[in-house]
Amino acid sequence: MGQEISPELREWVSAQLAAGHSVPSLRASMRAAGWHDNVADVVLADIEARAAGIAAVAEPRKNLPGPDLSASPLYVDAGDRRVHVLQTMRHPRVIVFGDLVSDDECEALIAAARLRLARSLTVETQTGGEALNVDRTSDGMFFERGENAVVARLEQRIATLLQWPLEFGEGLQILRYSPGAQYRPHYDYFDPGEPGTPTILRRGGQRVATLVMYLQEPEQGGGTTFPDVGLEVAPKRGTGVFFSYDRPDPSTRTLHGGAPVLAGEKWVATKWLREREFI
Repeated sequence: MGQEISPELREWVSAQLAAGHSVPSLRASMRAAGWHDNVADVVLADIEARAAGIAAVAEPRKNLPGPDLSASPLYVDAGDRRVHVLQTMRHPRVIVFGDLVSDDECEALIAAARLRLARSLTVETQTGGEALNVDRTSDGMFFERGENAVVARLEQRIATLLQWPLEFGEGLQILRYSPGAQYRPHYDYFDPGEPGTPTILRRGGQRVATLVMYLQEPEQGGGTTFPDVGLEVAPKRGTGVFFSYDRPDPSTRTLHGGAPVLAGEKWVATKWLREREFI
């Protein structure tokens, strides 16, 4: 761009908007002051997106992914598979599914992912990109949506099970945790207050739910923990733990982590769901 977008500029634009000045008048004022139009567009879009994100914190979503469990079913129809309901929790909204992924599917996903593994990255909300994070010590890779027959079948099963459009899902991520590897407690939603969040949200909006599926059991350790409620889900092969969050805020109590693997290897597949089509 050739011009630096400083915190002072953002604060000035925010103050002018709060004072009731229109976006066109602000753009004209910035142009008169020598700012390029593309700089004005970025700053205004950023502030508007952040304001929308903050509003979303106060206004929880009513429509979320997830099966209808109002009749307390033992099984849920996922189209090509009858999935067990092993455990539920209301707040946070957590469901543990059994027999979600077959042994053959687990093996096929691991085999296809193994040659493409690299040190796992985390989304960097300061910039909207990705970066290494000392809190995450796994190896991983992403499949494109529908990349192969097993991935496509599993994605359709997830869409049916969770009653959420297939196109609203990110690509399936495969992770391998060796002894000592872990993912310290974190949230999966994107913090509306971070400067890189508006860039991330352009690809499909906020994350609204997570499904972690266990492809290989470690010998010890490696559970999925929810520290706010003292819950730990054992990483049993073929099982999945699903949780949703109606707003990007700690009040959802969806702080979670992958406990250190103490012996053996843990492999998981993770599916994140967005509020609209992920592109």
